[in-house]
Amino acid sequence: MNLIITRSFPPGIGGMQNLMWGLSNQLAKIDMLKVFADHDLNHEDFDKKVSFSIERVGGIKFFRKYRKAYLINEYLKTNNNIKNIIADHWKSLEKIKTDKKKICLIHSKEINHNKNSRLNKRLLDVLNNVKIVVSNSEFTKNLAIEKGVNPEIITVINPGISPVNELEKKDLIKAEDILLNKQPRLITVSRFERRKNHEKVIMAIRNLKQIYPNIIYICIGYGEEEEKLKNLSKELGVQDQVLFLNNIGQDLKNALLSKSNIFIMPSIVYKKSVEGFGIAFVEAAQFGVPSIGGADGGANDAIIHNKTGLICDGNNLDAVYSSLIQLLENKNYIEFGKLAKEESKKFLWSNIIEKYRRIL
Repeated sequence: MNLIITRSFPPGIGGMQNLMWGLSNQLAKIDMLKVFADHDLNHEDFDKKVSFSIERVGGIKFFRKYRKAYLINEYLKTNNNIKNIIADHWKSLEKIKTDKKKICLIHSKEINHNKNSRLNKRLLDVLNNVKIVVSNSEFTKNLAIEKGVNPEIITVINPGISPVNELEKKDLIKAEDILLNKQPRLITVSRFERRKNHEKVIMAIRNLKQIYPNIIYICIGYGEEEEKLKNLSKELGVQDQVLFLNNIGQDLKNALLSKSNIFIMPSIVYKKSVEGFGIAFVEAAQFGVPSIGGADGGANDAIIHNKTGLICDGNNLDAVYSSLIQLLENKNYIEFGKLAKEESKKFLWSNIIEKYRRIL
């Protein structure tokens, strides 16, 4: 039996929720599984439909972690058949007292603390005392080693994706209505935050619209930078070329992705925040859409430079602009997109789970 401890789980929405759901769903096909997850609104209906046991822990966040750890420790005392404990975050294991085999997933943001700082010492106390650390990318692995994690216990397993469902005609029609027959079509699906670097793309649009007057840049998401980005679009006179969308369903989001030409997210490092992998690049690739990603972070694991997309310096506007020109000229994005779609198959959960099986 395997035990998963996670702070992020559906019906909550986000990259970590998708990762922990995909992993749990696949592990449940291999062996018995129990999940300890944080309370989420409307989780009762979701939990009834899954094939494994989910125990939810609620309450004020500060006290929740102690209550959750107590419940897990008590559970471990009375269940000797637990083979592996898999955690989404080092903090999820910090209060767990057991000699059972522990596996901890790491990304970039949560381990990017200054060496010898209090947080750095806490994470090393956890990570250097687990059996295996699973890094989401080579970049994150190297960052972990730099911060003091034992390199001998780190293995790289990229996040997985599920096969996309066939798009319904009504969603495709709605996507075309939104796009208003504009071409070419750029898209970003992410939170509106500094490291995602929407700003540089909007600045590049100002120049690109001189060459492609019908260009459109679709920004799907929400976040603290939204109003600032909208104001920037107005200041640069590209508000008609930049479309902000949020609160749209997964099916419409996928339809918009499928109707786009280039996915662009030239991420940068902002304070401690850095892109560990970039599952959104792979999700776009499933629809035959190539990507432009930033050189800072783990995009190299998701994008093969000059094959399935391009990697550029997100801090350099000329680099972002040149990358867009390279894919737009002669519609080069079509050939890149074909290769991206083929390459995306290696990230399917049916393939990724085999890497987990080897370490369980």
